[in-house]
Amino acid sequence: MLVSFLLLVAAVCVNGRLYIQGDHFYYNGQRVFFNGVNQAWVSYGYDWGNNQYQYRRSKFQSVVNDVKNNGGNSIRVWVHVEGQTSPHFDNHGHVTGTDSSNSLIHELTEYLQYARNHQVFIFLCLWNGAERGSTNWRLEGLIKDTGKLHTYINHALIPMVKALKDQPALAGWDIINEMEGVLNPNLHSSEPCFDTTFLAPSGAGWKGHIHSAQDLLRFINWQAAAIRKTDPQALVTAGSWNPKSNTNMNGMKNLYSDHCLIRAGHDNAGTLNFYSTHTYDNKNTHQYDSYSPFKHNKNQYGLGKPLIIAEFNQVRGGHHSIEELFTYAYYHGYAGAWSWHANADGSDTDDFPTQQRGMRSLRGKNDQNNGGLINLTI
Repeated sequence: MLVSFLLLVAAVCVNGRLYIQGDHFYYNGQRVFFNGVNQAWVSYGYDWGNNQYQYRRSKFQSVVNDVKNNGGNSIRVWVHVEGQTSPHFDNHGHVTGTDSSNSLIHELTEYLQYARNHQVFIFLCLWNGAERGSTNWRLEGLIKDTGKLHTYINHALIPMVKALKDQPALAGWDIINEMEGVLNPNLHSSEPCFDTTFLAPSGAGWKGHIHSAQDLLRFINWQAAAIRKTDPQALVTAGSWNPKSNTNMNGMKNLYSDHCLIRAGHDNAGTLNFYSTHTYDNKNTHQYDSYSPFKHNKNQYGLGKPLIIAEFNQVRGGHHSIEELFTYAYYHGYAGAWSWHANADGSDTDDFPTQQRGMRSLRGKNDQNNGGLINLTI
């Protein structure tokens, strides 16, 4: 009876906000499953701030409509990317505001309100470590220089969180997409959390062996702490490129664990509420590696927190159909599935009609023992 009472109190306390119990998300007392897509970008790095959203609005709204109409309930969207236009940097790499025209918060507010009106949750991903071109000095500075990172947190991140925290459609924050792209996988350290040699043959560091695990984990720890201190009900993650760096299974290491994040940044509040990982097959063999979520039940990773399969697709799907992949995620303990990606540019992406088929395969499901509720009323 005491347990039931405490669960009831917890549900009442977070009524109207997403919350987590154990390995699952809940909303208004019901277990939910995030069925959706990555919007990522319309124009890479140039969507938000500096009054740019007005030129992207129709595309962003169109995807919200399509997600809703095809049975989906969530979208992952990238904000700063590599710092091309937001936040606003001075010539020394210090952040002085959200963007040069102070329009970023207004633009995100408008978008979130539109998504809420269409019953679609939005997860905002701040940064990208899988950089497209040469490394970006603005983002590099924030990762390496703690003084610069403080200016971002104080002058951009905290104002964003304060302004957006009461938007019902804002489901969560993703600190950085695939930090492993700029991780040095060859660093020995006496601190296990900072020793990345276990990733040496994995393909990590494909954009250059630029940053230590300590710098990248501090980058995540400080931002996660700032978000959670500003909005204690906020849900925070960071998207790993592969479960290899997000689990202790079979000789790997969970760099995203509470222990490792706190070791790097020394802020006990700077941990993740849930995990998110990405998975694609090998281009040559067209097979998933042995760590892929599509080869495991979620509980085999031993994480103790919800796990979303935050990027995947059919074109790199190990010969599985998009419907099979969405369905597997739903029935094997994962908290959500987001296909890559609605803009459908580049070779490693499904076209949008394929992704819509995937979302439709889960339309209307509400298995409270496996998966959860899809059709939500925000």
